[in-house]
Amino acid sequence: MKATTITFDSPTGYKLTGIVELPGSQKPHNFVIFAHCFTCSKDLTPVRIISRELTAQGFGVLRFDFTGLGASHGDFADTTFSSNVDDLLAAVEYLEEHYQAPSLLIGHSLGGAAAIFASAKANSIKAVATIGTPSDVKHVKHLFADKVEEIESKGNAKVQLAGREFTISSDFVKSLNENHLTQVLQNLRKPVLIMHSPQDDYVSIKHAEKLYVNAWHPKSFISLDGAHHLLMNKKDSSYTGRVIAAWALRYLNIPEKQSLKSEHEIVASLKAGDDYTTSIKAGDHYITADEPLSVGGNNFGPTPYELVSSGLAACTVMTLHMYARRKQWPLDHVECHVSYSKEHAADCEHCEEKSAKIDTFKRAIKITGDLDEKQIDRLLQIADKCPVHRTLHSETQVITNRL
Repeated sequence: MKATTITFDSPTGYKLTGIVELPGSQKPHNFVIFAHCFTCSKDLTPVRIISRELTAQGFGVLRFDFTGLGASHGDFADTTFSSNVDDLLAAVEYLEEHYQAPSLLIGHSLGGAAAIFASAKANSIKAVATIGTPSDVKHVKHLFADKVEEIESKGNAKVQLAGREFTISSDFVKSLNENHLTQVLQNLRKPVLIMHSPQDDYVSIKHAEKLYVNAWHPKSFISLDGAHHLLMNKKDSSYTGRVIAAWALRYLNIPEKQSLKSEHEIVASLKAGDDYTTSIKAGDHYITADEPLSVGGNNFGPTPYELVSSGLAACTVMTLHMYARRKQWPLDHVECHVSYSKEHAADCEHCEEKSAKIDTFKRAIKITGDLDEKQIDRLLQIADKCPVHRTLHSETQVITNRL
């Protein structure tokens, strides 16, 4: 996974901070925006875990802090539910301009309500998923019910939420009263996934039922049985991320992976626009090769020379185990470490010339088992007899024909 911290402007002019996470082994097939829960942040552990599960399935993810929270600028006292929706739409515009228009919105708790409102306004969004989301945004007022009268009479009040102090304004309360989630959901013609825990003490499971009834098909409900509202158990948040990824794939455009066929044992394929990211079919197995970022690659896979070095390392450990089994020696474990470089030959006469350098594979072998020194020495000798080692030392030829 590759993570980049970014900033973008909210509609009210504040700098919002987010993190864009990309898959480590491919270009993202779709982008997702995650809307965190009320007074939470993008760095809440469940948010990070869900994002990681999505990137593992090929999604690019933007998780960001709403105005006045986390690393984003602004004063929380000046925010409303409507401003949260606007922040989400600003995030949509940022991805569209700098990466790719997002196709999926995910929201946790009140963030789920904001995601539904935003998805109704953002054309690029093809599906929306909610986690522990209330069916009425006014539900959040129960967190500061004893302060509502003071907020409405004085214009704001300080409240304690999750051990932290926040200033809630009368505009925030007014925004909660004016935004009707079920009405938006009834007009939303996009796939919706509703995830909720039956044991949720903050937002009753009845809210999930109401959301489901008001949503149009295709709609889905997944029970997060036994989970806490904040999904603080790692297993619950990991499960949530995997389920969302699997569900969304049905409704999003996922480019088909190139099918490689050949009469040869190996086939490699590289299309224009893919930089150096190369698809390989080796026998029945698919591999990605690439070059480092420093030379214009995407670093989605090993370099060609790393693949050659891998072949030497794999062949070495296989050969030693094969020999030990035949000798019935108690060999438990073999590690083979290989690095490749071009180095000057020890006896070169013109070392300043590039042609004086030779391909060099440095190999270090770790042998574990109830073996004496004589047996270990013999195994090290056998390493030089592995087939790939012999190939590298033998005269080889590459015969090229046109298909």
